[in-house]
Amino acid sequence: MSFEQIQERERGLHRKLTSQQMSMIAIGGAIGTGLFLGSKFAIGFAGPSVILSYAIGGLIGLLLMGCLAEMVVAHTTSGSFGAYAEWYISPLAGFLVRYAYWSCIVLAIGTEVTAVGEYMAFWFPAVPPWVWMAAFSAALIGVNAMSVNMFGSVEYVFSSIKIFSIIGFVVAGAYVIWGQHNPQFGPQNLVAGAGFFPNGLWGMWVAVVVSIFSYLSIEMIAVAAGEAENPEQAVKRAFKATIFRLVLFYLGSLSIILMIVPWNRISTGGSPFVTVMEVLKIPYAAGILNFVVVVAALSAMNSQIYITTRMMFSLSRAGDAPKILGRLNARGVPIFSLSLSTLGVAVATILALLFPQQAFLLMVSISMFGAMFTWMMIFITHLFFRRARRLAGNAALPFRLWFFPFSTLLGLSLIVAVLITTWFTPDFHLTLVFGVPYIAFMVGLFALIRRARRGGEPGV
Repeated sequence: MSFEQIQERERGLHRKLTSQQMSMIAIGGAIGTGLFLGSKFAIGFAGPSVILSYAIGGLIGLLLMGCLAEMVVAHTTSGSFGAYAEWYISPLAGFLVRYAYWSCIVLAIGTEVTAVGEYMAFWFPAVPPWVWMAAFSAALIGVNAMSVNMFGSVEYVFSSIKIFSIIGFVVAGAYVIWGQHNPQFGPQNLVAGAGFFPNGLWGMWVAVVVSIFSYLSIEMIAVAAGEAENPEQAVKRAFKATIFRLVLFYLGSLSIILMIVPWNRISTGGSPFVTVMEVLKIPYAAGILNFVVVVAALSAMNSQIYITTRMMFSLSRAGDAPKILGRLNARGVPIFSLSLSTLGVAVATILALLFPQQAFLLMVSISMFGAMFTWMMIFITHLFFRRARRLAGNAALPFRLWFFPFSTLLGLSLIVAVLITTWFTPDFHLTLVFGVPYIAFMVGLFALIRRARRGGEPGV
């Protein structure tokens, strides 16, 4: 089988996404609850040194985007890194990457919708969170069911609101710190009290786990390329712009937050962004920013519903999921895959009812394994990809990752180290407790599916 055959089996999706929408989709997925709420937990682990934590996470993300850019320019398909792992490593690798990524993003949807319920309590403290979770989930499922163009348009608006709000937040914060010369605010707060590393280097390193979750979904642009109008041009533009914008937004906004509010106060409040506005006592600013963080969570959730739907579609077309999940409606949407991919909403709603205080961190710790496993496999696949192209004597690609193989090996080493770290961190212990048995189960399922095919039994 050639890679062109893999691309052929995934045809049918409508190529409607513009390069501008592609860039916003990547940003939309990665600027969500991880920044607006997850950063609170990261600050609790690391204190002011969380800036370094997010810088390390950003470096890993930058290397990952470089690896993906090369492979996407060579092969554009909705199966993306799952299809690359299948072709360049083995069918088992492709199977595991697709299912690990699908499950992690499905659970990440749950973290976003859980956060929405928490944010809405700012205005409606008497309304149970699950009411908002159900209402917003239904609305976004409806958007994704309409068409990819509708999804892209909604995501463009959502992401625009987030981007301009963060820029406004950074500019306003910088003015308060340096323009007003208020001695209460400034860089001195980064080293006040217990210093820049209040919980030591270990605390800073543990916060990298949260930063990886925060950057999760930057890789989704590789999947969205399968529905882009001009994939090669759109991917190159989006990859070059996205990661630098994300690092700027994350590091810039976190630095402003920590220079205005003591880190230990941030770690015990709600969204750090809203906390800053409350401290500055700017009229209506806290309410406006709470609206922004609601939009941010909905935006990330919207992107994640899209991406899980396409990944399950790819699994179905590969014969590794029920055939019905590969069917498209008249608007080119895998409607049955969409229905299945809303499981995260149900899981999150149940956890929010049973463990209202711990629901967010529980969802993060469980979903983290699939994210880190997928990133690890993307780096490994890139090593196989480069080797295969060298042996085949292929022409150089128009987009190449600098300093290969050292850059790919650095990214791989860092993500493996972060994954191992979760085992020694109580808050993330469930990551490997859930992940290792999950991978073992999926290996067994793969063997059963392949045996059924060889025996002529009906496929799943």
